[in-house]
Amino acid sequence: MIKLIALDMDGTLLNNEKCISERNYQTIQAAKNAGIKIVLASGRPLQGLQPHLEHLGLTSKDDFVVSYNGSLVQRVGGGEVIHKTSLKGSDAKAIFEISLQLGVHIHAFSVKQGLITHQHNHWTDIEARLNGIIATEVDFTELDDNEDIIKVMMVADEKVLTPAIKNLPSHLKEQYTVVQSAPFFLELLHPTSNKGVAIEKLSRLLNISADEVMCIGDAENDHAMLEFAGLAVAMENADPATKALANYITKSNQDDGVAFAIEEKALAS
Repeated sequence: MIKLIALDMDGTLLNNEKCISERNYQTIQAAKNAGIKIVLASGRPLQGLQPHLEHLGLTSKDDFVVSYNGSLVQRVGGGEVIHKTSLKGSDAKAIFEISLQLGVHIHAFSVKQGLITHQHNHWTDIEARLNGIIATEVDFTELDDNEDIIKVMMVADEKVLTPAIKNLPSHLKEQYTVVQSAPFFLELLHPTSNKGVAIEKLSRLLNISADEVMCIGDAENDHAMLEFAGLAVAMENADPATKALANYITKSNQDDGVAFAIEEKALAS
């Protein structure tokens, strides 16, 4: 019996217009009414998730949200932090130097300053627009070494970012969790940060076993939570590596795939 459903946002719950379809909305309400805990688990900051949490009615102290790809888990109502990891300004500075070598742009989420970028660019503007926030231009070489940085992102056109990923220094993947969340976004997080760890910690808090958890996603940053879940669901639009981790492949994000999976695998049982 499924007791908790963790939902990725972009490419999963949201359609290509970045909206929650009516069928997805109604099915999530049905799952909530059946006593199933619904948790949004996204690479987005909380600000970018807030409108969707409000729309879905996931705003009480008994509702939880996973943001920044698992770096932050908190109660929606009241904001109590359940789990948090972060990098430092020194990490952002080191990653910035590598970004220069690879020819990609960089931005980061600072606890103190919000979304910061070394130089304004098209891809950081996409991040800001998606989440309804403002990007501030900051000289990364001048960051305080001890400043709390939630995550750092290398961003560029897919044709530039793909070869850059292939040329990443091997030590980066040893020092950080490195995941691609979109063709133009590569995210670097604390080494213990991922959606799987976040959902596992939340499940323990709620006394829910992995067998009672369904996770739905479409990309590399969803792999850890799909590996944790008793029922791992990949979207039809997911990449092959993500589909390979799934117990079940649902319809695409354009065809109400989240609703279809919940109806077939959680509400029908």
